[in-house]
Amino acid sequence: MKWQQLYSAQRSGAEHKKGNTPQQVRTSYVRDYDRIIFSSAFRRLQNKTQVFPLPGAVFVHNRLTHSLEVSSVGRSLGKAAGDAIADKYAAEGEAFRDFYRYELPSVIAAACLAHDIGNPPFGHSGEDAIRIFFNELQGDAKKRFDNELTPLQQKDLLFFEGNANAFRTLTHHFNEDRQGGFQLTYATLAGIVKYPCDSLSGFNKASLATRKSGFFSTELDTYRRIAEELGMPQTDAAKNIFARHPFVFLVEAADDICYRIIDFEDAFRLGIISIDKIAELFLAFFDSESGYDAREKVEQIFKGIKDDNKKIQFLRARIINLLVQNLCDLFMAHEEALLAGTLGKSLIDLLPATQLEIITAIDKYSVANIYNHRSVVEVELAGYNIIGYLLKEFVYAVMQPGSAKARKLRNLIPAQFEISDKPGALFGNLQSITDFIAGMTDLYAVDMYQKMTGTKFV
Repeated sequence: MKWQQLYSAQRSGAEHKKGNTPQQVRTSYVRDYDRIIFSSAFRRLQNKTQVFPLPGAVFVHNRLTHSLEVSSVGRSLGKAAGDAIADKYAAEGEAFRDFYRYELPSVIAAACLAHDIGNPPFGHSGEDAIRIFFNELQGDAKKRFDNELTPLQQKDLLFFEGNANAFRTLTHHFNEDRQGGFQLTYATLAGIVKYPCDSLSGFNKASLATRKSGFFSTELDTYRRIAEELGMPQTDAAKNIFARHPFVFLVEAADDICYRIIDFEDAFRLGIISIDKIAELFLAFFDSESGYDAREKVEQIFKGIKDDNKKIQFLRARIINLLVQNLCDLFMAHEEALLAGTLGKSLIDLLPATQLEIITAIDKYSVANIYNHRSVVEVELAGYNIIGYLLKEFVYAVMQPGSAKARKLRNLIPAQFEISDKPGALFGNLQSITDFIAGMTDLYAVDMYQKMTGTKFV
């Protein structure tokens, strides 16, 4: 891959249109950011669980606030990396230097903004609930699923993946005439796909690019066009596996930084973790052994702050700044592997051993005390039940369309999700159902569940 080819203002679904004109106030990449932030799909993230239940007396992060913060960190990473690339290749043309110095921050910010846009309600349990439902099909539904869907289509549903659904949300036109979905630029779309492979090749821990899947079978051709335009090679000629776009590493790094720190901030506000434990885990970043000898100065400022919430905010800012600098340095240090498509670790996993030990300690504590906290588990269990029930009812409606109940259920499906009774339409119908349910907010899903089960009549 080449830095010169890895960006393009070409838009998905609008390949016939030109990019920027001199009269435009906003560049193509700034328009990407604006299209995402003004979309209803992004706005619905305000009522999708990040980790802790919503809403509550204590305001915690939801998918929307998390995405905004990831986008902010991503912009900083994009700026640092873009400046480094522009400086290193100063002999390149003005358009090249201008993109990396001035446009890359907008590309990374937009990709970060949309990185969770395909996640279903109730956190990661929403993904699991969809997978479990299709894996536990029985009777005639199971027979039709096995006989009418290809192995690739089956795995798209059996291993439903929020990352792949994000790419679909952004590029699929649904039941509309306008092609290309949001019609984002190829550069932004490429930066979103962490796992550039289909579901048959994905969910393989052998490589970073195949740990999950990045697109469904229905969006394969769209991704292939982007890969060809940007010079991202297909790494296995017999499988739909592509080289990871270098911008993905910056988007991934921004997310890795944010959730590790922000989840602790929420846990403190909820009384799950003490300020002393946060200090114990996070001040270690500033020890001399970590390569950043500022412990005494940082701890002095930390102890001088009276409000505990302000203390955490101070640590958050210092650590984000530290990690942004370190990860950008690692990005450039591994430039050769990035462009060869062979970098097999995320940037955060490339940190020096002393810093990686701190990250590992944070991760272990998070799993034991935050992600398995009672309030988190209760939301996950609710997600399994609610999403499982909604899938059962709406899949029944497309599997047995002749019944009176099925006709009633179909009336509840918005027109943007196409349902057809034509032969060979089963996979499209099942995708429309998962599109509908995955796009719900937590409250919308709860409300529909209560009304359909008769526990709520208003």
